[in-house]
Amino acid sequence: LIAVIGDEDTVTGLLLAGVGHKNAAGQNYLVVNDKTTRVQIEEAFTNYTKKRPDVAIVLINQHIASSIRYLIDAYQDTIPTVLEIPSKDHPYDPKADTIMKRVNLMLGISQ
Repeated sequence: LIAVIGDEDTVTGLLLAGVGHKNAAGQNYLVVNDKTTRVQIEEAFTNYTKKRPDVAIVLINQHIASSIRYLIDAYQDTIPTVLEIPSKDHPYDPKADTIMKRVNLMLGISQ
């Protein structure tokens, strides 16, 4: 499964593409809006990365990832893979992406 933590437009688009999964055990997406707390985002991230063995990829909007950057930077596992994606209102910044930082470090490219 692919899990999504994102704004309404991102999650809606991915749900329309068939990514959504909801059953008695829970769902694989979290819609983040003004009322969503950082704790709720942290819980969703921890749930998708540590407690859900069926999740292979976690997609998270980069501007949302910045609110839990310490969790994402500390995450070292390969599976599920955590990918930061842009949103409609927030462009992608490769300098803030943890994966890009690791790739640049392995290639010896300093930022």
